[in-house]
Amino acid sequence: MSWTNGRPEPEIIVNFADGFSYNKTRLEEFFRSGFLDKAYVKPSQGALPSGIKKEDIEVLMNEFDLPKPKAEKALTDAGGDLTKALIRLTEPRI
Repeated sequence: MSWTNGRPEPEIIVNFADGFSYNKTRLEEFFRSGFLDKAYVKPSQGALPSGIKKEDIEVLMNEFDLPKPKAEKALTDAGGDLTKALIRLTEPRI
């Protein structure tokens, strides 16, 4: 550590071209804070509307080879009723 103006200057680990730098002291403080000890919480991709079951989504995905978003939309459009969703998916489109 070097001294400038009576204060110690932190040891710079990496200097980036855009001007950002990381110093050793701040990184050590971050790791000591216990941030990495906390369990990772996966953010939800948006909750399913009420009345829609995961099993119904899986049925549509498996039977019609639909991607998950399309199966969820079909069930949402049918008000969560699997039978109505199946009928709408099998109706001929004119």
